[in-house]
Amino acid sequence: MKHPSLETTFGSPVAASVSGPRVRTARSQRRRVLLITSLGVFMVSLDTTIVNVAFPAIQSTFPGTTQVALSWVLNAYFIVFAALLVSAGRVADLVGRRRVFFIGLNLFTLASGLCGLAPTASLLIAARALQAIGAAALIPASLALLLPAFEVSRRATAIGLWGAIAALASALGPILGSALLEWANWRWAFFINLPVGLFAWLWGRKVLDESRDPDAVHWPDLVGVLAAIATVGLFALWIIQGAAYPWFDPRRLASLAGVIGLFPLLIWRCARHPSPVLDLSLFRIRSFTIANLATLLFSAAFFSALLGYVLFLTSVWHYPPLTAGLAITTTPIAAAVVAGPAGVLADRFGHRWIVVTGTVVFAVGAAWLILRVGPEVAYVRHWLPGSLLMGAGVGMAFPTLSSASMLALPPARFAVGSAVNVTSRQLGGVLGVAILIVLLSRPSTGEPAEMQFRAGWIFMGLISLAAGLVSLALGGKAHGDSRGE
Repeated sequence: MKHPSLETTFGSPVAASVSGPRVRTARSQRRRVLLITSLGVFMVSLDTTIVNVAFPAIQSTFPGTTQVALSWVLNAYFIVFAALLVSAGRVADLVGRRRVFFIGLNLFTLASGLCGLAPTASLLIAARALQAIGAAALIPASLALLLPAFEVSRRATAIGLWGAIAALASALGPILGSALLEWANWRWAFFINLPVGLFAWLWGRKVLDESRDPDAVHWPDLVGVLAAIATVGLFALWIIQGAAYPWFDPRRLASLAGVIGLFPLLIWRCARHPSPVLDLSLFRIRSFTIANLATLLFSAAFFSALLGYVLFLTSVWHYPPLTAGLAITTTPIAAAVVAGPAGVLADRFGHRWIVVTGTVVFAVGAAWLILRVGPEVAYVRHWLPGSLLMGAGVGMAFPTLSSASMLALPPARFAVGSAVNVTSRQLGGVLGVAILIVLLSRPSTGEPAEMQFRAGWIFMGLISLAAGLVSLALGGKAHGDSRGE
């Protein structure tokens, strides 16, 4: 039998004094892991919006390059990022999340420097593709490093904070990008990543621990990755060539033939390979398929709107870069304000009607711009209401679609399901930017410049409504589609 005094001495009072520093150390470690992994996603998310703001300045630096050709500064990034995202997550599970995180971080940082130094448009596009490889490695590895640092009961909070930092970066992009353009030049939109990446690498080496998935045994399908890049790239090229060539021009026909030839190969590889670029089995789940199709369509509306805002304000209203950047922040701010309440309503009333309402509100915002915005500069009276409506629609639709895509997935498939949803966003971005560039690059018929932008806003409104129509097939309640139909 233990002596009472020994039990008092070596029992809970002393144990508490020992565990106290350990608890504080664990909490401090969690915060450090969250900050470092969030720095990576901050850079990638900031880059998405900051490059849109810099696009007109990039055009002026390379006057001999058409707007159609320069659209590949955006599309090359979207395509490579989308094609590699799922496979990069599998590589991280296989060879180590910490290792892949640092490879992605360093590659993204290096490529950012190359983007800033690029002497020609072609080299800039190549550096953007390299940047996308780094981003695709960095994003899934950062989340895989973050989750083990938190208890299961606190992981939703950690993911929420990680996502909030990404949203903050997207909102800061237009402001920071326009300020850099005002006081320096567009190259600093890329150079700004260098100190952030260097700091994250130096600090992360001391903080992050290596981890792997012991069940990961298969390398990703390299042939499938290349087929995905080529298929999406040729499809975007076929759309963009519509600005310069007729339907039956040999160049357009060759692009379309490439898509028709490669797409079956891509599907076959995804169906047969043990570690495919896209897990087709997930699309047997009805809610997952519907949510990702709606995400692709709505992303086309959203990403084309981001670019269209900047081009209109700088080319039609002749806003300086700083003013244009500040002017477009209303959309991400409105989205951030609405996203939280929209999530609460989705949990209570179901995802379907929140998404549909968001797509309709976005389309109403586009209709407002069509009917009210013209060559006369009238930001508060004409531009602001439309941009606020479109931002509110984004805040309702995007996070709710992401949540809806995960409804019927088992926990073991959350990571790959989330990666597929992000891939759908990127592919939607390719589609939206390509179509917008075609609409804005139509041969001049003497019509005012703003009329071409109205065609772009019509496209944004219609494709947003198409996303809403698809979303009508979602389950009515948050738990409504638990079957793999």
